[in-house]
Parts: sequence; C-alpha cells; structure tokens
Amino acid sequence: MAFAPQDPRIPDPSDPVVDEGRVDYVPTPISVTRARRHATRLISEWGHPAFADDAALIVSELATNAVRHARIPGRLFRVQLTLTKTRLRIAVSDPRGERLPRPRHPSPRDRHGRGLPIVRTLAARWGVRERTVGKEIWAELDLTGSPTQTEP
Repeated sequence: MAFAPQDPRIPDPSDPVVDEGRVDYVPTPISVTRARRHATRLISEWGHPAFADDAALIVSELATNAVRHARIPGRLFRVQLTLTKTRLRIAVSDPRGERLPRPRHPSPRDRHGRGLPIVRTLAARWGVRERTVGKEIWAELDLTGSPTQTEP
C-alpha cells in the first residue's frame, strides 16, 4: 500500500486544490452506478476527460466495497473527488472503521476480490485513513502522466 507523502487533510501550498466535489449516498447497488456516473461527469467538466474512465472504475470499486462490506443501516457513504494542479484524488468514506480493506489474490474461479487489485493497478497511490467514525479509502491519479491505456 503506497501512502501519500503528506497527510491528505493538510493542503500542499505547492499543489493547491483547484476543484472539489462530494456526494453522500445510500449504501445500495444503484448508488454505485450513480457515483460512477457523477465522477465521470465531474472529471470531464473539470477538463480531464482522459482520466474519467480510470477514475470511474476506481469509484465503482471503492463504492462497491462500501456497499458490500461496510454497510450499516441508516448510515451513508461518501464519495469525494479533489482536483489539484497535478493529481485527482478519489476518496470513499464509510462508517465501518473496524473493517479495513485487504487486497486479495483471487483465483480465476473466485467471483469477488478483484476491486483493490484494480485500484492498486490504476492509481499512482492509494491508502486507508482512519476517521473518528469509520474509514476513508483513497486513491490518486497523477494528471502529469497519461491515464491507463488498454489495447483495443
């Protein structure tokens, strides 16, 4: 797990926040779709459409984990996107701080367990931050490079 060089809650004066968006969602499967679509739209509006697919996949995987593994009735999960001059930070917060993520190495027959390996592959950095209530799983994309390329 690669951690950011500094606490992400402390602004970096050399890389100021340009834009930010956050939405709270009910922990249901349809919310994963809504979060993914919102991320795609927001990132494109911010002028970085080439990163929208990678960011949407990260949002989808982290939001799915929040719904599947960290759901508490009556509690929401949050998706927060933060754009700086050099990076896009994706953070998903949920109320279950005692259930920390752990990457798995699924076999080809396993139906689950690929979310965090996907996030790890796409993100330049990712990690977990404990909160007073719950946890935040975050991933960052470097905007100075190119997004992940897939072969047609």
